[in-house]
Amino acid sequence: MAVYQSSQIVMTLKKLSESVYVGLCLKIGTPQQVAIRRDTVDVTELLEHEVARTDEYVSMRSGSDREGFRLKESDFDTMYWLNNHWVLWDFSQVTMYNTQRHALILCDSSESPPGFTLLWLPMEIAANVVLAACVRMNGALYISSEKIREQKSIQLQPDDIVHGPCTSGTLITREYDYAHCFVSDFWPPSASSWIDRCHSWPPSPVVNDIVRSGCHFVPIGHKLGNHPDQE
Repeated sequence: MAVYQSSQIVMTLKKLSESVYVGLCLKIGTPQQVAIRRDTVDVTELLEHEVARTDEYVSMRSGSDREGFRLKESDFDTMYWLNNHWVLWDFSQVTMYNTQRHALILCDSSESPPGFTLLWLPMEIAANVVLAACVRMNGALYISSEKIREQKSIQLQPDDIVHGPCTSGTLITREYDYAHCFVSDFWPPSASSWIDRCHSWPPSPVVNDIVRSGCHFVPIGHKLGNHPDQE
């Protein structure tokens, strides 16, 4: 009797799993559809970034839409950053850039909690919109996360709001989040332990791609940090 009941439970769970799988495919798409959508975005952004080399800003989709899911309830997540501004973790990385063409920003994490950093302009050269968002501390010029958010609040559409580091609003019927950020070609040293933790998932090629893609910095400070309005 116990064996019969166990087999019935297994069959019920199998049918339930199949039903859930079919439901998910109908809701977000089959694995093949999701992969095609993701690859399409990859190729599109690759071409756009090649064309946008001379543009002031570069954009990148993120979130569930970027991953190939199509959920009516999901919003659009997009990241924007200045095309020729690059964040470095130490001075040795300066040699990889043309200082005549690129505005270089240096991380100063000495007094910041993990996951946060001050962004320092050692050469004090940057776009006017960045310089307008800077404050001087101990004689050095730092980018203020609070001032960047203030700048974005001036540019809001009537129904937009500033939500954390993002500008949020609605386009027709879909909500969106625009995150204005800075980009780095390098993986954060403080996150190096994450690489070693990825033994079984995600696969090594995926981890390598993530690390090679560097990271982005969004303007939000740690409430308990030493510089909550600048980090």
